This record gives sequence, C-alpha cells and structure tokens, in this order.
Amino acid sequence: QVQLVESGGGLVQAGGSLRLSCAVSGSIFSPNIMGWYRQASGKQRELVANIISGGITNYADSVKGRFTISRDNAKNTVYLQMNSLKPEDTAVYYCNYRQTTSLIVDYWGQGTQVTVSS
Repeated sequence: QVQLVESGGGLVQAGGSLRLSCAVSGSIFSPNIMGWYRQASGKQRELVANIISGGITNYADSVKGRFTISRDNAKNTVYLQMNSLKPEDTAVYYCNYRQTTSLIVDYWGQGTQVTVSS
C-alpha cells in the first residue's frame, strides 16, 4: 500500500507564490511517475504537471513558465512551486503517485485547497 501526505496549500493574492509538497510512503517501486492534478469547482480533474523517476517533466499549457515540478527521490517527495498565481489557478490540488511496473496503479493524496484572490 502507498500513502500520500500533502501540504502547502492556502490563500494567496494574484501574482503570489505557493509551494506544495507531497510525501509518498509505503511500497514504492521504480520506475514511477509523481504528479499534481487539480479540480476546480464544477470542473473535471486535470493534470497540472508530472515528473517521472528519471526526471523528465510534463506540464499543462496553462501553467508552463509559472509552475515548476521537482522531486527528491531520496525522500520520496514531490514538490510543486507555483509562481505568478492567477485566480483561475484556484482549485483543490491532488498529489498523484503512479506505479508503472508490471501493473499501472494510481494512488492519490487527500487534496489541498489553493485559493488565489484577485
């Protein structure tokens, strides 16, 4: 089993910054993908960014140039640095760990609220 514990959400003014962290513990295998998704009120959950265990990253077009995803493999922790935040970034942000060995399995954090005021 895998557990994900998120931290770092909150309320920030437009143009501000926040940093999200997600510590992953349990049965962790490589290769894997760690990432962040978000779900705004009334909308579907969408990918924000992810990073594979080798370090390759992928970003949604809406956050490119503003958000940076990184990971510390020694700590099994993934981070999301969010700069130049916009009101449209307001959402619940979910950490995701995807096991990509013989069987693909997704695990999710509990979610952390990010609110950007205008």
